Amino acid sequence: MTPELPELQEILISSAEGNPASWDFEPTTGIVILLPDADRDAIESTPWGDFLTQTLSRYPETENPVHVSTPHGGRAAAVSVPEAIQTFKALTLARKVIGPLLAERPSELTVISFLNDDSSARTMAEALLAAVHAALFQLPRISGTPPTPKTLGAIRFYGTGFQHADFGHVEATAEGNNLARWLTHLPGNYLTPGIYRELAESLAKKEGWEHHFYDRDELEKLGAGAFLSVVEASPVRDAGILHLKYRPDGAEGKPLALVGKGICFDTGGSNLKVGGSMLGMHGDMQGSAVALGAFVAITRLKLSQPVDCWLALAENHIGPRAVKCNDVITALDGTTIELINTDAEGRMVLSDTLALVSRGKPRAIIDYATLTGAVVAALGQRMAGALTNRREWVGPIIEAGEKCGERVWPFPYEDDYDEDLESKVADTLQCRTAGPGDHIYAARLLGRFVDKDIGWIHVDMASSGTHKGGLAHIPTDVQGFGVRFGVEWFKKLAEA
Repeated sequence: MTPELPELQEILISSAEGNPASWDFEPTTGIVILLPDADRDAIESTPWGDFLTQTLSRYPETENPVHVSTPHGGRAAAVSVPEAIQTFKALTLARKVIGPLLAERPSELTVISFLNDDSSARTMAEALLAAVHAALFQLPRISGTPPTPKTLGAIRFYGTGFQHADFGHVEATAEGNNLARWLTHLPGNYLTPGIYRELAESLAKKEGWEHHFYDRDELEKLGAGAFLSVVEASPVRDAGILHLKYRPDGAEGKPLALVGKGICFDTGGSNLKVGGSMLGMHGDMQGSAVALGAFVAITRLKLSQPVDCWLALAENHIGPRAVKCNDVITALDGTTIELINTDAEGRMVLSDTLALVSRGKPRAIIDYATLTGAVVAALGQRMAGALTNRREWVGPIIEAGEKCGERVWPFPYEDDYDEDLESKVADTLQCRTAGPGDHIYAARLLGRFVDKDIGWIHVDMASSGTHKGGLAHIPTDVQGFGVRFGVEWFKKLAEA
């Protein structure tokens, strides 16, 4: 069964200066009132001034937002907004505002701003719309009883600053994020490499992307031994590398490239996962889902640059043909790799994919992967780790993450780490036999397959792929983290 791809819910969006002429709202309208953090008393001048002042006095000033019943039987959220609020904090605040309001199933939302800072008003408007789309979106559920869909007819914004909000950008990235979350949540038997390919190719036909699939036969001819080592034990030959091309009219020059690890299920191979470690391994393809989601968002935004998307689609099975520790395989570019841990399969499929991508000499590459536990140990689960072969990109990577609200923190990428990957029988070890810093060693291996003339960022999403209870504007454990960052980074490169 091939599931249907999700679509973004259409919502009427309007904005106007000043406050609504009448505050006599229907009970089915959810109200959001934005107040300057330094001046919570600004609400006294509104038609509901006495009511809200008295109601809010019962809550500590540290409680933010505050959800209250309106004089007309509806629900409202009073929100204190710091001046020049950062995007991540705005998205987090928006999630806390929107969740309880949408739980009341309003027909529409009205957002009223008393903020003095137009920049904060714009940031909050964009964050609220992003939170609405994330909250309305329903993850796939396999059941004979379809869930009751959440709907919202309109969002109306009143106040200065909203007119400058880029709602088109919000909706493009929301669509990409929802797609990434949806794909990641699908059970493994509903998203095999073959089904994944069908979904992506059907999307390509709809969007007008060029596409080519490097199947196992073609990869064998190319000598892609790193990728093929992962799929030796697969019961069906549906694995491969899918290449998608976005080519807007008039676009010239080298393409930007998105790359994603698409392990649709990971048993660990001969290094079989034990206990509960195999639970959730259908989500080991999240890097590819984020790459595809960013690709959709870039298409919606009509980026002026050509962009490629490469999805490494495979499953890591156990069986009599599975590769073993200390086996030596030959990658697509001729590099020999001594296998140390067959559960480090992500860097194997990405090695050959990056080598293939590099042959096309793209202008820059971002690859996404839920790759290592080491990055989780280093960062927790609130931001992603990044490594780059461009030292001058370290600061801009941090800034791009802060601007879009998906925080990314770079780690060192120094060549003396390669000394710990020296093999006695091959050009390199796949990974170390033991010891910390595996996220750095994984990037050092991957970097061998990226041409030095190509700027490259490796995003290890293992630390940001899931966060219990949600993160930023996303209310579910599955985040789809990375779509906003990829779009922000490629926009930065396109404008350079």
